[in-house]
Amino acid sequence: MIVFFRIFTVLTCIFYLFSFSAAADDHNILVLSLKNGDVIIQLRPDLAPNHVARIKKLTEEGAYNNVVFHRVIPGFMAQTGDVKFGKKDSVDFDLKNVGKGGSNYSNLPAEFSKQPFKRGTVGMARSQDLHSANSQFFICLDDATFLNSQYTVVGEVVKGMEIVDKIKKGTVDNNGSVIDPDVINAAYLQVEKKVKVEIKE
Repeated sequence: MIVFFRIFTVLTCIFYLFSFSAAADDHNILVLSLKNGDVIIQLRPDLAPNHVARIKKLTEEGAYNNVVFHRVIPGFMAQTGDVKFGKKDSVDFDLKNVGKGGSNYSNLPAEFSKQPFKRGTVGMARSQDLHSANSQFFICLDDATFLNSQYTVVGEVVKGMEIVDKIKKGTVDNNGSVIDPDVINAAYLQVEKKVKVEIKE
């Protein structure tokens, strides 16, 4: 009986540890709902804790909802996240200046890593200043090794790259600028949706 109790206790501990680990990981799953479906991104706080924290904070505030993909270069990447000039339901929405804005928070020091930029990698956009990333990010449409150790990697698409491929594109000649760009209909952390579903049920 004592042996059985000990085995039961150990199994219970393992179950709770696994549940806690899974729940914690849900906090690092970012979902972008686009017109053609959802894009699931595994955020990487192990690579860039401050940048991931910023993305999560802005996501929780609803800042990325209705933000356009203002720069999409075929064979390279799709850029979004200008929450100042790129939010279509905002009075500050300005297609001429989108890409020049950020959030109300300060810029972030670079968190470069050895993680390579490949198809599906999510990186933070910045100006020529290495420490100017703020709210904008991009998703690589193809391998982009020339960005390695030059930009901060914050995650990778684990599901929905076929949706990313359908994002309206600009051209290489106009540096990817998009007329009437696609938007992020909604951005949320996976755990947020789970909580909403549990409440609803």
